[in-house]
Amino acid sequence: MCLLAIIAEEPSYGYEMARKLEGRGLALVGEGSIYPLLSRLQRGGLVEPFAKASSDGPPRKYYRIADEGRRQLNSWIGEWRTLTHGVDRVINGGTDG
Repeated sequence: MCLLAIIAEEPSYGYEMARKLEGRGLALVGEGSIYPLLSRLQRGGLVEPFAKASSDGPPRKYYRIADEGRRQLNSWIGEWRTLTHGVDRVINGGTDG
């Protein structure tokens, strides 16, 4: 979900995504774990790869979100909010505060 949210903001390549996630507090996500996830997202029709010229080497493989990816991301966000609301209620003794 977090990787797809990063891609939804703007097309990115693997290393760039890892740095963005790390910059937002998900330092446990390494570049090596990004590529298998990108492959799964691509196979699922959630992202689309494309090549983009690089000023310092060969073209890079970028990913952009597909229409199905936007729908799935919205669904996952809704599920996440429901889950976190429930967890908050549990750890706060049954209240919302």
